[in-house]
Amino acid sequence: MKIPLFPLQSVFFPGERIPLHIFEERYKQLIHDCREEAIAFGIPVYIEGTLAYGTEMKLEEIMNTYDNGEMDVICTAKRVFKVLTFDNQMGEKLYAGGIVEFLDNEDDGTNAQRETVLSLIEELYALMNVPFSAVSFPTFNSYTLVHKIGLSIVQEHELLQMTHESERLSYLRAHLKTTISVLQEVNRTKKIIDMNGHFRNFDPLDFEDFKL
Repeated sequence: MKIPLFPLQSVFFPGERIPLHIFEERYKQLIHDCREEAIAFGIPVYIEGTLAYGTEMKLEEIMNTYDNGEMDVICTAKRVFKVLTFDNQMGEKLYAGGIVEFLDNEDDGTNAQRETVLSLIEELYALMNVPFSAVSFPTFNSYTLVHKIGLSIVQEHELLQMTHESERLSYLRAHLKTTISVLQEVNRTKKIIDMNGHFRNFDPLDFEDFKL
């Protein structure tokens, strides 16, 4: 399937609502075509000099239109795709396009996996002293808080390619456990540093029966 493409150095996941500021002429034309023809477009992730995977976008609303033609728009991320071909211009259009293959998604995550990941996210926020808003468990999935747990763009790109929810949840669990372990060690080190130079009480040692 050939679709318009809007490459960015960002990763978006299905279900996200994304605000975009449109200022280039080619993307002004793209948004116009999406509105007039009810077509979707794709945002492939530009990473390490390549365009391999991305997410289909549906234009939801044009929030603002400026005198110079720039726009603020809201889009919703839909399906993940693999880029098969890329053309810098899609026919006579100003914007790029390419043939993509949409990935099947297997929602095989278990409640036990979701509970574990959500519990680890709460623990991470507590360690960072950051307020955590309660998440409704029935609606929680691997994409819900993926941008808010410290993944790098490379890690987010890896997650985007995974087609099984169970695999994504396992990936997040491993990342969270590693991050929590590092933060715990950092907090322990901070406590040791804070104690240095302060008066401390030491437990007395009993040497009554000690012999060399």
